[in-house]
Amino acid sequence: MSHADPTAPDKPLVVLTQRTVWLIFGALMASMFLSSLDQTIVGTAMPTIVGELHGVEHQGWVITAYILAIAVAMPLYGKFGDLWGRRWPFLVAVTLFTVASAGAGFAQSFEALVAWRAVQGLGGGGLMILSQAIIADIVPAKERGKYMGPMGALFGLSAVIGPLMGGWLTEGPGWRWTFWVNVPVGIAAILVAWFALRLPNHRSNRPVDWFGILFMMLGTSGIVLLTSWESLGNDGYDWSDPSLLGLAAGTAAAVGAFVVTENLVAEPLIPLRLFKNRTFTITTLIGLVLGMGMFSAMAMLPTFLQMSTGAGVTESGYLMLPMMAGVMLTSIGSGIAITKNGRYRIYPIAGLAVTALGMMWLTTITSGMSMWLFGAMIFVLGAGMGLVMQTIVLAVQNSVDPHELGTATSSNNFFREIGAAVGTALFTTIFTSRLTDNFTEFAASSGAQGGGTPAFEGASLTPDAVQALPEPFRTGVVDAFTDALAPAFWYLVPLVLVGFVLALFLKEIKLSGEAGMVARGEAVAAPSTGETLVVPDDASDLTDSTGEPDIVKR
Repeated sequence: MSHADPTAPDKPLVVLTQRTVWLIFGALMASMFLSSLDQTIVGTAMPTIVGELHGVEHQGWVITAYILAIAVAMPLYGKFGDLWGRRWPFLVAVTLFTVASAGAGFAQSFEALVAWRAVQGLGGGGLMILSQAIIADIVPAKERGKYMGPMGALFGLSAVIGPLMGGWLTEGPGWRWTFWVNVPVGIAAILVAWFALRLPNHRSNRPVDWFGILFMMLGTSGIVLLTSWESLGNDGYDWSDPSLLGLAAGTAAAVGAFVVTENLVAEPLIPLRLFKNRTFTITTLIGLVLGMGMFSAMAMLPTFLQMSTGAGVTESGYLMLPMMAGVMLTSIGSGIAITKNGRYRIYPIAGLAVTALGMMWLTTITSGMSMWLFGAMIFVLGAGMGLVMQTIVLAVQNSVDPHELGTATSSNNFFREIGAAVGTALFTTIFTSRLTDNFTEFAASSGAQGGGTPAFEGASLTPDAVQALPEPFRTGVVDAFTDALAPAFWYLVPLVLVGFVLALFLKEIKLSGEAGMVARGEAVAAPSTGETLVVPDDASDLTDSTGEPDIVKR
């Protein structure tokens, strides 16, 4: 049982009742789902959106603006939450996201849509980080698994249901509802957070690392823009292009300046001393390589289904459901198991091994394969990822000072986002190169046989256009696509195996029995066994969110 220090009446104590925790958890789950869903829901609606708003040539900005804003915002919310408290940053984040969702839905020009997407990202980055940090504030590490498991399952759910919802909304009420669907959920999250999110605010006199923020923003922007170079309307990675060279040089300079700055300032944005913590370093590197592999795989699989089977956008979403089932099953199951036995190290090790096996299995995909077999492949992949994602966040939070929970959580997620951006770009480049070679060989072979080849360009082929091709050209194009994608997964396997080796060095640290706010002296945990809780004499306002006392003073 936790006891408040009666000699410290100046501490802004809050009572953490189980009812309040569940109310907050509900708001956090809704907010995290909105943020992660918006990274995937727009993809299937993209052709319709850019066609209507006349932005086909620069459609990559719709995705890049959101990803860039999320990556930049993550470290800021983590640090500011540690300095000043998390309630107001969370309310700002969910409000920004909700208002920007409405604005994006009403956008009448491509430029306005991109701007609103950037504002969405600024809110979405805060929702991801603050949700995980707030759970660490109100739930002890030894009980946190049963909360973090469902949060991890949300990422798998959004990755699959996002394209499914995007296709259904675009074909039904219209693409604008891919943004407006966020508004009622966002308003509900704001209301619950306003009344239930009883977190203390701080008055910190520690200086803000403005130069670190500047260099972080410049470096992160450069990395994301470099990895999105082709999708932003540029013609390939021509390293003789002065613009590309200048961007690469500027990015390297900004990253170097950031490292130097963080070593000099009193209150760094991302303290480099965290990397002296073995658990933090290992889990951050695991997040980096997992982000590179996970998002790369998920980006191409729906397209494979549409190309090889002729499945529509919505149908391909349904075919991805086994991956979601795998993520949810193992993420929630491992969270419950961690809460029961207090041990977490085995799950990242097993998860990365299973993920590597899933990647290897995907190298055998063929154009005419059974969808039951494909479903088994992606179920294994999802099951592996579900064992890792939130477990490494729990390990990070359990290994750092309670005053740096937000900074450590945001740093771990930040590097995962960077890994996702870099990995997706590299994987897409490898796949595209192989696809171009396969199309060239197929076209030459078809012409040599004297059959005459229908006019097509690999870069402009759509699933509908492929299905409309006469035989044997349709089969040839589908085989060219599959033969380019399947071997490309071999490039992801070493990344996942690096993560597996890193996980072997992860140290098992006993899970803390105190929530972050309790450890910092900002809260007391309401007893669940009818015990009497000793509190300061001046703490007469220690009540739950409904105003009803949940403790007995003495």
